[in-house]
Amino acid sequence: MRVRYLLIPKERIAPAIGSEGEVRERIEKETDVELDFDSESGEVTIEGSEESPLGIMKAHDAIKAIGRGFSPEKAFQLFEEDMYLDIMDITNYTGDSEKAKTRLKGRIIGRNGKTRKLIEEYTGTSLSIYGKTVGCIGPPEKVKIVREAVEMLLDGVPHSAVYNFLEDKRKGEKPIRLWK
Repeated sequence: MRVRYLLIPKERIAPAIGSEGEVRERIEKETDVELDFDSESGEVTIEGSEESPLGIMKAHDAIKAIGRGFSPEKAFQLFEEDMYLDIMDITNYTGDSEKAKTRLKGRIIGRNGKTRKLIEEYTGTSLSIYGKTVGCIGPPEKVKIVREAVEMLLDGVPHSAVYNFLEDKRKGEKPIRLWK
């Protein structure tokens, strides 16, 4: 038996379990693990067999995603092949200053959510700005683009330059051929 532990914010335990336990059940079913939640400490125990290390990793990533503010539905995307979770720590750019964290989160979200929405639309990924982190779920090549765009915003690059960067990356994609 393999055991892995994960700590998530206490207020994210309820979404990770779901009403009547449906989120927990889906994670256990999809990944062939058993989950135990400690609502006092926020600790999650993931138990799986020696034969299913991939299931343990996928359950870990899904719970971590929910813990970082993603909805369970978005976290379930991690059960698909070639879907990854990337977490960026804003404090690497701000230290512990709450004012600076709030300002940088605002840059990533943008006025009325415009910047976040554009990043998601241009890359086909899902973003979550929660606490001191920015999370992204998507295919590896798209997650890499999102990381670059978010790092540009955190470094103070003007929003227009980030939008141009995203547009250039989208234009650089190979078109999908619908006929032969």
